[in-house]
This record gives sequence, structure tokens and C-alpha cells, in this order.
Amino acid sequence: MKKLKSFRIKLWLYFVLFTALIFSVLWIMQTVFFQSFYNDMLKERTRAAAGKIVENSTSENISEIIDEFSLTNSALVFITDSSGEVIYSSDQFKGINERNRNKQINGKRTESDETSSGKMPRGYRNLPENYDDFLSGLENSENGIYEISTDESYTYGRYINYGSSEEEYVLYISTMNQAMGSAVDIIRIQLLWGTVISIVSGFILAWFIARSFSSPVAGLTEKAEHIADDAIPDVYKKGFCSELDELNKVLDETSGRLKTSRNFQRELLANVSHDLRTPLTMIKGYAEMIRDISRTDEKQCESDLDVIIRETDRLSAMVNEILVYSEMQSEGQEPETEEVDLSGLVLRICRNFDSLYAREDGHIEKEIEGEIVVKGNSGRLERAVYNLLDNAVRHNGESKVINVKLSKTGEIVKLSITDHGEGIPPEELESIWDRYYTYRQRNKQGVSGLGLAIVKQIVEMHNGNCYVRSELGKGSTFVIELPCRR
Repeated sequence: MKKLKSFRIKLWLYFVLFTALIFSVLWIMQTVFFQSFYNDMLKERTRAAAGKIVENSTSENISEIIDEFSLTNSALVFITDSSGEVIYSSDQFKGINERNRNKQINGKRTESDETSSGKMPRGYRNLPENYDDFLSGLENSENGIYEISTDESYTYGRYINYGSSEEEYVLYISTMNQAMGSAVDIIRIQLLWGTVISIVSGFILAWFIARSFSSPVAGLTEKAEHIADDAIPDVYKKGFCSELDELNKVLDETSGRLKTSRNFQRELLANVSHDLRTPLTMIKGYAEMIRDISRTDEKQCESDLDVIIRETDRLSAMVNEILVYSEMQSEGQEPETEEVDLSGLVLRICRNFDSLYAREDGHIEKEIEGEIVVKGNSGRLERAVYNLLDNAVRHNGESKVINVKLSKTGEIVKLSITDHGEGIPPEELESIWDRYYTYRQRNKQGVSGLGLAIVKQIVEMHNGNCYVRSELGKGSTFVIELPCRR
């Protein structure tokens, strides 16, 4: 049952049904409607030929026109007077004989073709038995045109002027409705053989087409089944059709994102597990010390509680940074943008740090231009500035001064935050923005190793640029450049 529902079998069946439908229509047209179509066409051609004969009835080449029509349409044509005396007649055999004789004498007629009275050539056939009835019907017609249609024949008649005579003559045209009988039989035989050959060929061709379509789909299915693996099989051959090529590209991109996500999870476990374990161990250890040892010693108990609070704050900050970075790595987390007063935002964060940094006799020197507005996400930009200031406070060393400068040059807004700590080794400058790759984190001065990675991703979300200038022993300057929207 599953095989019958496969893409290949269904596509093959659709092609087969399509072929059967086409030939069914052809057979219906041939067996049911062919004769009626033929009869209608024959009537129209006869009427048109009669009109042409009437139009050229007084011309010199009228006999050639009549002979040509009777030859090509297997028609019997009479021109008679009102009493039934034949003036001219023609049928398909006469047309053939006339052509043969004309070829023999270079297109010139012989006297044997003339009637004994010296008029037009005699006919090759006698008038039909019901010609008197025909004349009577034509005489009683209202418009001078008379038609008789039976299963076997179609007769058309009307009055015309003929030659140079002013007398009114009768045009009689008769065609056989079954004149195409033998041709129809031949066509049916050919159609039968053509149908058999076409159906067999259609079955084979449909199978190859279905196979051609199903093979790349099967390849994509196999890739999709292994999309969660570290390495997916490259079984799809590009170039069959653009839609499948696009689907293959999407699968590759999805596989790449899944691989990045797995690597991120591994890095998270490998790099954060130790950092999480350390504060948790210290919190537990100092809590046990308070319970077992220092709960009666007020001073020692207060010192131990300070350690617990400090480690709890560190653990909370680490978890927050991990959550923020994970959120920004998630798909579909495009931040909402608005007009952000960057001057006010930076000034507010600096003031918040001032109150905390003052406890350590620290000071933040601010050089902030007013009314600098950018288009972006206020919360994300606040996180980036906060991380850089927190980074500067943590690594300022013996110096207690941090410099914050916000300025605008043309269409570029520049924010620089300078600490006066130990600086960053030159070999670290290229990698300082990578997650978990930080010299300071390894020296126990950072929180999670994600702070600068978060800053970089936020800045790139706002189509900006970030970099660092540093000199060992003198400190570092972190710079954010953003496009000005106003």
C-alpha cells in the first residue's frame, strides 16, 4: 500500500491517465462526431463553391472553376435550363480526364469536347431521376436557393446567369456524405495502431519521467532523514529543477543551523558547566559553614553571607547572559525598532554605574553629545552599553577612572568606553568578541565569556560595527559605531 502511494507510482499513474484521456477524446471525436463534422464542413464548402461559381458564371474560365471544384470535392455539378436541358456538367472523373487531355495537347481544347450544337461540352452523366422534383422545389423556394440533405447525399441548387446568355439557368450541385467512408476506415485503422503504439510508448515514457522526478525527491528525502546528523549524505544532484534545487539549499542551510546549534550546546556545556559549578559549590560550602560553624559568630557569619551573596549575584549574572545570548541566537527573534535617544540612554546607564562604582572610589568621566537619535531596539542597545561598562569596571585595575564618549560625525554615531587596566594581548584582539574565548574570563575576571559576544551580535543587528584598541599596561578602548537615522 505504501508503494502505491509513492511519488513515482502516483506520477506514473497521472501520466497514464492523461494519455488515456487524450486518446479517449480522439476516439470519441472519430467515432461519434467525425461524420457530423464532415457533413457540416461539406455543406459549407459546397455553399462557398456555389457562391464562387455564381460570382464567375459569366467569365471565360467558369468551366475550369466548376471542374476544379467537382474534382477536389467528388461532386456532381449540372447547369441546366429551366426545363432540365443540360448546358454543362462536371464530376471528379471529367476533371481528371480534362487535365490529362490538356497535358497531351499543351492546354488546348479539342473540337470533340464541344457539343454537336456548338455550345458548351456535354456532361458525363445523366440527370438524376429526381431532378424534376428538385426543379419544382427550387421554383417554390422563397429565396431562389434549394437544399436537400439526406444520410447519403447533400444537394444544393440555385438560379444563376451563365455565359453571355441573358436566360436564367439552374445550378445543381450534389455531393455524397459517405464519400469519405473509405478514408474514414483508413483513418480509424491508423488511429487504432497509433493508439496502441502511443499508449505503450506513453507507459514507458511516463515511467522514465516518473523515475526522473522521483529520484531527486528520494535524494532530498534521504538528506532530510539525516538532517540532524553531523554529516548529511550528498545524494542530491543539482540542476533537475530550480524548485528542488532551492529545497536542497534550504535543507543544507537548516542542517548548518542545526549543527551550529549543537556546537553551541556543546560549548555551553563545556565552558559554562565549570563556571556554574564553582559558585554553586561555594554557596553550598559557605551555607554549611554558617550552619555548622559560624552561626554563633556574628562577624564571621556576616562575612560568609557576603560571599554567598556575591557568588549568587555572579551566578545570576552568568545565567542572564546565557539566556540573553540564547534568545538572540533563536530564529524569528527580530527585535522591534524605534527612534532611540542614545544620548539619554548612555547617560542613564552611566549614572546607574556611578552610584555603584562610587563605593569603590571609582569615577566615570562622561563626554556625551546631546540629541543623538538612532533607529533600533532600546532594550538591546541598553544591554550592549551595559555590558561594555560592566566590562570596563571589572578590568579597570588600580585606576578608578572610566572614560565614556558619545559623538556623531556625519551619519555615524560613535560610542567609546575606555578603561585603564592591564590591556589585552595583541594575539587576543581578533578573538575577544567570540563567545567563551576571552583572556580575562580565563583569569576569573569575567562572568560567563558571553558579554562581548552579546555586544557584537546586538551591534550587527543594528547594521553597526564594533572594535577594540588596547595596549598592555595602559588599558583598552571599546568602540561601537552605529548608522545615524536622523
